[in-house]
Amino acid sequence: MAAEENRLKQRNHKNSIFREGESHTSPMKREEEDGDLLEEVGAARPVQIVVADEEEHSFSLQEEALERLLLQEEVRDLQVVVVSVAGAFRKGKSFLLDFMLRYMHKQSDSWVGGEEEPLTGFTWRGGCERETTGILAWSEVFVVEKPDGSKVAVLLMDTQGAFDSQSTIKDCATLFALSTMTSSVQVYNLSQNVQEDDLQHLQLFTEYGRLAMEEVYEKPFQSLMFLIRDWSYPYEHPYGLEGGLSFLEKRLQVKQNQHEELQNVRKHIHSCFSNIGCFLLPHPGLRVATNPHFDGRLRDIDEEFKKELVNLVPTLLSPENLVEKEIGGVKITCRELLHYFKAYMKIYQGEELPHPKSMLQATAEANNLAAVAGAKDLYNKSMEQVCGGDKPYTSPAELERRHAELLQASVRHFRSVKKMGGEDFCRRYQEQLEAELDVAYANFGKHNDGKNIFFAARTPATLFAVMFAMYVASMVTGFVGIGSVAALCNLVMGAALTALCVWAYAKYSGEFREVGGVIDRVAETLWEQVFSKLFDVARSRVPLGGLIPAPRPRLASNNNVKKKN
Repeated sequence: MAAEENRLKQRNHKNSIFREGESHTSPMKREEEDGDLLEEVGAARPVQIVVADEEEHSFSLQEEALERLLLQEEVRDLQVVVVSVAGAFRKGKSFLLDFMLRYMHKQSDSWVGGEEEPLTGFTWRGGCERETTGILAWSEVFVVEKPDGSKVAVLLMDTQGAFDSQSTIKDCATLFALSTMTSSVQVYNLSQNVQEDDLQHLQLFTEYGRLAMEEVYEKPFQSLMFLIRDWSYPYEHPYGLEGGLSFLEKRLQVKQNQHEELQNVRKHIHSCFSNIGCFLLPHPGLRVATNPHFDGRLRDIDEEFKKELVNLVPTLLSPENLVEKEIGGVKITCRELLHYFKAYMKIYQGEELPHPKSMLQATAEANNLAAVAGAKDLYNKSMEQVCGGDKPYTSPAELERRHAELLQASVRHFRSVKKMGGEDFCRRYQEQLEAELDVAYANFGKHNDGKNIFFAARTPATLFAVMFAMYVASMVTGFVGIGSVAALCNLVMGAALTALCVWAYAKYSGEFREVGGVIDRVAETLWEQVFSKLFDVARSRVPLGGLIPAPRPRLASNNNVKKKN
């Protein structure tokens, strides 16, 4: 009894820092909590360490709360054991964690409690709406002495249920990955069976966690425990750990005749966790499932469930079964776990990681991208027939006309392919297709222009024109005595000659390609902005017909007139 009282005093001392600032808790209630010796765990409470923003679909770390939790003097330098429960919402995760709390407080043969004792700890209730949001941790970090005499700190975490009506796939993946990365034992809470979609979601969530880790080790995560609730087939695989292991071995077996997709899922799961286990737990009974006033009293729970529960919790939390948290093969302390929490949250709050998507969205994207690729391939092959590598030069007007025709044909091809995602979703990919075809048309146009000998000679012709103009200007200004202007014209003429020589060398040798490109752009600008406009002005002022002499009328001669007899 004295040992129990000492442990209670130590627990109350640890939790005193969490009571500071709780204006909603009355002093009378605190005294009642302190005076409850063994049955009540209300002296401690769940602490929100990761908060979910439902509107922004983002998460934030409550650093102060986590620091108060992990930097307590008694535990901050101890190696830490983190047991987390995750899975779909409304499957009894918080309910299970409260029995874990009972075990951690008592750790005796009678830890499961009395028949009339209500279940307290993490908040839970019946119903179909979610209860837990974000990630919660129990405010009391338990100090446990292992059989070898070493002491470890045990932290229990409750994770928001996945796949509720308010969470996106990214939200679910972030929370599951974060709890897996920071826990030494991840309990994957499932209902009735391990279905293929459960394994696929596990693959997605663990891969999302592995992406966030700076260094990917051979097996980045530690222990995974499949907890199958409401198991209904004890005649095939008996309840408990032994039946669970035989069931899981069969379910995760990689077979030669399996589809490659199914093999990859199983290989991925085996490659992520150092240890994988499974426990089959029976249904707790109809009085638990259908009674809205059920408060966790053992009298309402089926005996079969209580029997297996007594085996399950020590499997996870008995001193000889505790698994310290390791990162990179090194066991970490509570103080170090705090730094890892901060680092991981910073990664998930950034934009470096890809956003996980639902199976429908990912399939629809792949479907639409395949349709875009097919339409682009049709356009490129058709344009190759118009102005490909071995085709002669095509006039710009004809090329633009064929582009418009082929663009419409490619869009019709895209729309004719059966696609998932709906009209609005597909319209975004149609716009993407049209933008990409416009880019491809610009590239085909440049390739076609390269076949025009006059276009290829535009740069040297422009530079020759500049040199000729500057030469004439220099002669005229020098003749009239404006020497400064003549010198400037000679300077420009020399610069044009130098540019022409550099351009010719770049085209011949393939070196200084950037310099040659700059000279081409400058020459093109001069041609379009100066010489082309001068030519247009000259053509408008002097009609081309006026430069061609009119034919003289032919005079009739007597030789051309046929004489009449």
